[in-house]
Amino acid sequence: MSKTQGGVLFPSLALTSPGSEPLYLRLYKRIREAILTGGLKPGTRLPSSRTLAADLGVSRTTAEEALAKLEGEGFLTRRVGDGTYVSEHLPATFRPTSGATPRTGAPGPRLGLSERGTYLAETRGCVEPLDCRPFAGGHPAPEAFPYDLWHRLLLRRSRTSGQALLGYGDPAGYGPLREALSEYLISSRGVRCSPEQVLILTSSQQALDLASRMLLDPGDKAWIEDPGYLGARVALQNAGADLVPVPVDEQGLDVEQGTALAPRAKLAYVTPSHQYPTGPALSLERRLALLTWARRTGSWIIEDDYDSEFRYTGRPHPAIQGLEADAPVVYVGTLTKALFPSLRLAYVVAPQRIAEAMTRARSLQDGHSPSLSQAVLADFLHDGHISTHLRKMKNLYQGRRAILLEALAARTSGKLRVMEGEGGFHLTAFLPQGSDDTALSKKGEKLGLDLPTLSRMYLRERPAHGFVLGFAALAPSQILQGVAGLAKILQ
Repeated sequence: MSKTQGGVLFPSLALTSPGSEPLYLRLYKRIREAILTGGLKPGTRLPSSRTLAADLGVSRTTAEEALAKLEGEGFLTRRVGDGTYVSEHLPATFRPTSGATPRTGAPGPRLGLSERGTYLAETRGCVEPLDCRPFAGGHPAPEAFPYDLWHRLLLRRSRTSGQALLGYGDPAGYGPLREALSEYLISSRGVRCSPEQVLILTSSQQALDLASRMLLDPGDKAWIEDPGYLGARVALQNAGADLVPVPVDEQGLDVEQGTALAPRAKLAYVTPSHQYPTGPALSLERRLALLTWARRTGSWIIEDDYDSEFRYTGRPHPAIQGLEADAPVVYVGTLTKALFPSLRLAYVVAPQRIAEAMTRARSLQDGHSPSLSQAVLADFLHDGHISTHLRKMKNLYQGRRAILLEALAARTSGKLRVMEGEGGFHLTAFLPQGSDDTALSKKGEKLGLDLPTLSRMYLRERPAHGFVLGFAALAPSQILQGVAGLAKILQ
């Protein structure tokens, strides 16, 4: 055992840097660093607190506090009548070998992400653009939201409920909101449900992730529309699904082709009200065929009804979930786009037999959604404001859609083939064969345009190229300026 005596322990212990930390803490960190980097080896005797204080020009109290803290953490051993020593019982990982480089910053066993973590890190995520440049998607029109009304409802709910909404909430959601949503979905979408089947979540992405992990085992085959929603692709792959890209046409997902490609897939993901991104609604014939396939094979359907409120032509199709009693369908929806994005409230309607299991699984994710926001939304629905607001927004968006269609026809004729669809917040425009939508999108960035590319939404090897042009949040002047910029990069 070393019996080093005396004065200055190490020149590096001089506390010359001013710093805002207490002196004892700075001294503690210097000695601990010397131990961890091998400057002070196990068994080394340290000066007494009196000697250390004198050498460093600090009070004995400061030195004693630093040494006591190191002793309490196991770095030092203090023996009455003998002295203070660096502990002999430090873990082997803290014992540098002779001549080794200091431990701080030294490479050890390389820590990496799991396969799932690596996959998630390599995706582009589901981050919506923060600004509303032409033609970013996913944004409603914030200026048209009835903020004053919402503010009054918020104040009323805060006043009447008081502290009742400040505690932990039900993982399934605020009871009155589940009741209000159940009534709303039955009347507006033909969904068959009771409040007990409704689960309130923070986003449709969370709903897709939860449903995928609850319904799939790693390696299970899952149909996904091609092209399709990237968020669903990530959720399904994160659950370990073997994705089966199923083509879509003017009637939506081609059930016959899906059956040929993977007849006994465990799950099918569809956007039947407004196929994302191409636009058509799933025909009634195919809705029934999809249900028949699921019943026959014991498979699940995830029905993502994300913007069913905004249909501009024809009559809306009923939800797949409501076509049959106890259908094997997990119905996913959100009012975020109908109201405002930061609301962060979505919902799942689960079959009765799995509703409780999904609620328990949800409790392991984030506990519950904010109770106050849920209560205000329940009032907004219960008081009938939702129907008034949706009529107003539908008229507004239909007008903006018409402006975009007219401008595209006038400025890009022959350069884009536009799929009008029947509703939603965007139009899909296909480029001529041989075009590169990624390169054109980068050119658009220099002109202040946000042009989401169509090619990245395909899983097939030779995708179509084009753009998904969001319009809902754009004023007419922005739409016209955006089309002018788009025409410029297409020349």
